[in-house]
Amino acid sequence: MSEREERSSFQSLAIRHVEACARSRADDARREIGDVLRMSNLPWEAYEDALSSIRANARVALHFHPDRPAADGRSVAESLLEDGMYRSQFDTGISNGSVSAYPGGARDLWERKLFGGAYHREGAANAERPKYGALDLLSHPDGPAPRFGSCYLLLAPGVSRRCTFTYLDSHQDPDEKGTLDEFDDVMAALLRDAFLEEGALGERPLTPRRLLNRLKNGLGKPRPDPSSRSARRNLNAYIEAQVHGAVSLSDDADVLVADPSFRGTDAGRTLERLASLHSLDLRWHRGFELRADRVPADFRGPGMPSLAGRIARNGRVDAAAIGAAAFDLKRNPEAWSDRGSYAEVLQELKYLWHVLVRYGQPVPVHRLRSLTNSGDVI
Repeated sequence: MSEREERSSFQSLAIRHVEACARSRADDARREIGDVLRMSNLPWEAYEDALSSIRANARVALHFHPDRPAADGRSVAESLLEDGMYRSQFDTGISNGSVSAYPGGARDLWERKLFGGAYHREGAANAERPKYGALDLLSHPDGPAPRFGSCYLLLAPGVSRRCTFTYLDSHQDPDEKGTLDEFDDVMAALLRDAFLEEGALGERPLTPRRLLNRLKNGLGKPRPDPSSRSARRNLNAYIEAQVHGAVSLSDDADVLVADPSFRGTDAGRTLERLASLHSLDLRWHRGFELRADRVPADFRGPGMPSLAGRIARNGRVDAAAIGAAAFDLKRNPEAWSDRGSYAEVLQELKYLWHVLVRYGQPVPVHRLRSLTNSGDVI
């Protein structure tokens, strides 16, 4: 067996395990879907049409912060440019969620359970671990899960075929999981939220009728210009995707959506070269910025205002300002010791990004245009 075939066997085992779990719950899931459809006066065909559209068109978004330092000292954007691959947290040592991608860490333990130990078998390497993203069903300009990064890559629809999915974050050990072939369990949870809460995936109002119509008619259309639309600020309600197998930027990705705070910076120029080299359609969303004196003390902790004041540029915090602080923390941790250990300060910076997503304002259009040489925002 070749190395490539051996690696594929671990990935196949993981996918089959999740698929079997979803299949065991499919009858109950379809009964719940049927109940929601009846209460919403919708025919079963409306569900089947939406599911067919997901299977044919749905993309996975991989969120990232381009200017975060990797273990080897390069930034994430530099690593992507030079390697041409999107790597797992076990490879990079970087996480925008749980910093526990090591043997015996929390992520390692929940991956063992989620994938039935597929990646813990003898011969499985860290490079084989899945890459984490979110299923992009509603084309929000800031992506389906902005808490995990200010920029994101959109993968080709075919990549979704080798993904597994959980409804909400896998660290919560959700019952609802599946693959595109066994997706009823995830859809039952999605429709349940749309019915009971009149909202789902960070969007409100969103009834079952509106949701199914969006899925049927929206997924196959060209993606709307992200710079012309309002962010959805979805911090918690996403369908997590676990991408099994290598993710090549040239072969598997086709769109790169970036935060405008990086225009004219080293990270932004690297993203532009990255898009050119790998033939990615580079687009810019509206971004987030927040005056430091308006950072609340009751969302992600009382230390947020003082941290914002420390890293603000021209009195404002944006994605690039947080990234610059994270890089400085990596280079000079002793300079930040007044705020705690390296891990504690890094966690604070992650929380400040959540604050920015929740409360930040979009960059004004006139400033967006001034960031482009042509005066035309893609």
